[in-house]
Amino acid sequence: MDAIVEAALKKWPNVPHCHGWLALDARGDWYMRDERTQRAGPFPQVKGSRVVHDKLREFIHRNYAADAAGQWFFQNGPQRVYVQLEATPWIWRVQWPDDAARADAVPRVSSHTGQTTTVTSTWLDDEGRLYLNTPLGLGLVHSQDMLDAARAIEAGLWDPQPLTAAEAPARFGFVREPQPPSAPA
Repeated sequence: MDAIVEAALKKWPNVPHCHGWLALDARGDWYMRDERTQRAGPFPQVKGSRVVHDKLREFIHRNYAADAAGQWFFQNGPQRVYVQLEATPWIWRVQWPDDAARADAVPRVSSHTGQTTTVTSTWLDDEGRLYLNTPLGLGLVHSQDMLDAARAIEAGLWDPQPLTAAEAPARFGFVREPQPPSAPA
């Protein structure tokens, strides 16, 4: 987390959390969802405005984390902005090295935020989507990288186990659509 964000949290510790205004799609793109967009329909049917500004995306990436309940958020200064997830909290990019013909070659796996990681298990859901579990958590393989992922499976590096898409959040401890806490009665 950025030092300036940590300082803002200390200075203003009780800023209300924000829900419904930021979303992550299955290709690792961020979407801003203003009130009009939220009224028009749920994510991902109505996505909103794609975040294209490089510095803003980098700021979101550096300040992206999960709370104890598995709800992912972007810490925007003193305000926690919870993220709606189309699929998973991570979207994995898979790329083989240039010298992939070597016997010990393995694909490079990096997140939509640019973090590299290792694969601990693989899962194939009922819709044919491939998930990688890593020390960072569960994520969906980016659709453009399925050929490289298939190559890892064919090489015997990954052995996907069955998974239903609906069971992924509970099984791997994340929330697709964080909700504000209920007001006390």
